[in-house]
Amino acid sequence: MCLFSYDDDPDPDEQAPAGLLHVPVRPEAAGPVLRMFRTPLGARTAVGFTRRELLTATLGAGQ
Repeated sequence: MCLFSYDDDPDPDEQAPAGLLHVPVRPEAAGPVLRMFRTPLGARTAVGFTRRELLTATLGAGQ
């Protein structure tokens, strides 16, 4: 375990499972597809929300 915490470190000190996550998807002909987002530096990333209400509040009722 690291004794120091850095604001720009993307990884948590303890990699414990997050539990159930709600992820945004978009409909496609073959079925739902995970929505991808971009970080401020332009890298692709996925997001997960711990509660459905948080996902809806952030991305709208269509999710």
